Amino acid sequence: MVQKIFRSGNSLVVSLPKDILDLLGLDEGAEVSVEIDREQRRIIITPAGLALPGVNEEFARQVTEFIEQYRPALEALARR
Repeated sequence: MVQKIFRSGNSLVVSLPKDILDLLGLDEGAEVSVEIDREQRRIIITPAGLALPGVNEEFARQVTEFIEQYRPALEALARR
Protein backbone atom coordinates (compact mmCIF):
# COMPACT_ATOMS: atom_id res chain seq x y z
CA MET A 1 0.00 0.00 0.00
CA VAL A 2 1.41 3.38 -0.98
CA GLN A 3 0.53 6.49 1.03
CA LYS A 4 1.58 10.08 0.34
CA ILE A 5 3.28 12.37 2.81
CA PHE A 6 1.45 15.68 3.17
CA ARG A 7 1.77 18.86 5.20
CA SER A 8 -0.45 19.60 8.19
CA GLY A 9 0.58 22.87 9.82
CA ASN A 10 4.32 22.70 10.45
CA SER A 11 4.40 18.89 10.34
CA LEU A 12 4.60 16.29 7.61
CA VAL A 13 2.01 13.53 7.99
CA VAL A 14 1.28 10.05 6.65
CA SER A 15 -2.33 8.98 6.97
CA LEU A 16 -3.11 5.44 8.13
CA PRO A 17 -5.99 3.63 6.45
CA LYS A 18 -9.02 2.88 8.62
CA ASP A 19 -8.84 -0.89 8.01
CA ILE A 20 -5.29 -0.98 9.41
CA LEU A 21 -6.27 1.15 12.41
CA ASP A 22 -9.26 -1.13 13.05
CA LEU A 23 -7.06 -4.22 12.84
CA LEU A 24 -4.72 -2.75 15.47
CA GLY A 25 -7.56 -1.44 17.64
CA LEU A 26 -6.43 2.16 17.22
CA ASP A 27 -8.57 5.27 16.95
CA GLU A 28 -8.02 9.02 16.86
CA GLY A 29 -6.02 10.10 19.90
CA ALA A 30 -4.43 6.67 20.43
CA GLU A 31 -0.73 6.70 21.24
CA VAL A 32 1.74 4.85 19.05
CA SER A 33 5.46 4.19 19.26
CA VAL A 34 7.45 5.25 16.19
CA GLU A 35 10.84 3.63 15.62
CA ILE A 36 13.26 3.64 12.73
CA ASP A 37 15.16 0.72 11.27
CA ARG A 38 18.06 2.63 9.77
CA GLU A 39 19.65 -0.38 8.10
CA GLN A 40 16.51 -1.34 6.19
CA ARG A 41 15.22 2.25 5.92
CA ARG A 42 11.86 1.41 7.53
CA ILE A 43 9.58 3.23 9.92
CA ILE A 44 7.95 0.93 12.46
CA ILE A 45 4.72 2.07 14.12
CA THR A 46 3.31 0.01 16.99
CA PRO A 47 0.51 0.65 19.46
CA ALA A 48 1.93 2.23 22.63
CA GLY A 49 0.96 1.24 26.12
CA LEU A 50 1.08 -2.49 25.52
CA ALA A 51 3.01 -3.01 28.74
CA LEU A 52 4.12 -6.50 29.54
CA PRO A 53 3.46 -7.73 33.07
CA GLY A 54 6.63 -7.56 35.17
CA VAL A 55 8.51 -5.29 32.72
CA ASN A 56 9.44 -1.83 33.99
CA GLU A 57 8.41 0.69 31.29
CA GLU A 58 11.40 2.99 31.92
CA PHE A 59 13.80 0.06 31.60
CA ALA A 60 12.07 -1.06 28.39
CA ARG A 61 12.41 2.48 26.98
CA GLN A 62 16.12 2.55 27.84
CA VAL A 63 16.68 -0.84 26.20
CA THR A 64 14.87 0.36 23.06
CA GLU A 65 17.05 3.48 22.91
CA PHE A 66 20.20 1.39 23.45
CA ILE A 67 19.24 -0.99 20.63
CA GLU A 68 18.47 1.90 18.28
CA GLN A 69 21.77 3.63 19.06
CA TYR A 70 23.94 0.50 18.82
CA ARG A 71 21.98 -1.52 16.24
CA PRO A 72 24.85 -1.83 13.71
CA ALA A 73 27.25 -3.13 16.36
CA LEU A 74 24.64 -5.51 17.80
CA GLU A 75 23.84 -6.89 14.33
CA ALA A 76 27.55 -7.37 13.60
CA LEU A 77 27.92 -9.28 16.87
CA ALA A 78 24.89 -11.42 16.06
CA ARG A 79 26.50 -12.50 12.75
CA ARG A 80 29.57 -13.90 14.54
